[in-house]
This record gives sequence, C-alpha cells and structure tokens, in this order.
Amino acid sequence: MAEIETIAVIGAGAMGRGIAFAAALGGYRTILEDILPSSLRTAAAELREHLARATDLGTVSNPEALAAFNRLEYAATVEHAAREADLVIEAVPDELESKIEIFTLLDKICRPQTILVSNTSCFSVSEIASVTYRAAKIAGMRFGNLVFSSTSLEIVRAQLTDDETIAACTEVGRRMGKQVTVIAETDL
Repeated sequence: MAEIETIAVIGAGAMGRGIAFAAALGGYRTILEDILPSSLRTAAAELREHLARATDLGTVSNPEALAAFNRLEYAATVEHAAREADLVIEAVPDELESKIEIFTLLDKICRPQTILVSNTSCFSVSEIASVTYRAAKIAGMRFGNLVFSSTSLEIVRAQLTDDETIAACTEVGRRMGKQVTVIAETDL
C-alpha cells in the first residue's frame, strides 16, 4: 500500500477547509490551495476557530490541536500544493471543465505514484481519470456535506482504480476519523 504522508487539498471552499481540517487532525502534513488569497485567509482563520472549538469541547486535546495546526500549510498555486503530495484531493465546485483542467495539470506535475482524488458527487470519476495517464491511481472520496462534523466517507472505485489506491484512500479516511464505505462507480 502507498505510504501517505502529505495531502494536498485543491480548493479552500467549505468542503476543502473541512477536508484539510480532517487531514491535519489525522496526522498528515496538509497543504490547502486556492487561487484567491482571500479564500486562504478565510480558511486559515476558520481552521484556527474549529481547532479552538474542538479543544473547548474536549474532542481534541490542546497538544493535538497545536500539532494539527502546525501540519497545515497554504499554497496559492496547484503546482506548489501538489508537487510533494502523496495524495491530492480536488475539492473545487462541481464544474466538469474545471475538474478536467485540474486533473490534466495534476497528472503533469505530480510524481507518478501520487494518488489523485476527486470529491465530485455529480460526475463520473472514470471520465475524469480518462484525461490522465494514471487512471489506476484515481478514485473518488465523497465526504459528508458537513465535513467538520460528519463521520461518513464514500470512496468511489472508478473503472480502472487499483486495489492499492483503494487501500490507501481507506486508510486515509480512517485516520481522518471517518466511517469508510467503498463503492464501485458502476453501482451508482
């Protein structure tokens, strides 16, 4: 199984912020990317608030929150965020053209073993994977709408996704504190 240490999250909207929060708490170096500096500032402030709230509620200890905060990094370009990542999670709005553009770019800049994941709930992961040269290393990860509090995660196996990719995504989901269900895209 692929060893995941660094996760890049592309898109710092509500979904991306929630995924970054879960990844950092799961022990991963986490790089949150957005092309809008204001989105990154908002994300940093919100993530700090969520970590503080989690410590106030007693769900996370102060040392855990500080460690998670220290694992968070921010990037203004996809290239900077994804270059060193072992797993890249795309969390941009569901517009097929944007997703295809991002996956085409990720395929060029990421190392060959990097796993690419889409958070899409509307489009075929297999179709997105078809624009890359690494279809076996592409899957879907569908987080619940309220990522900060939701415990569910669906991992979507596209037509060519290999077992190693599914195993790595499953382990990431578990470390994020999610209850993981693996589904085949053909079952949808």
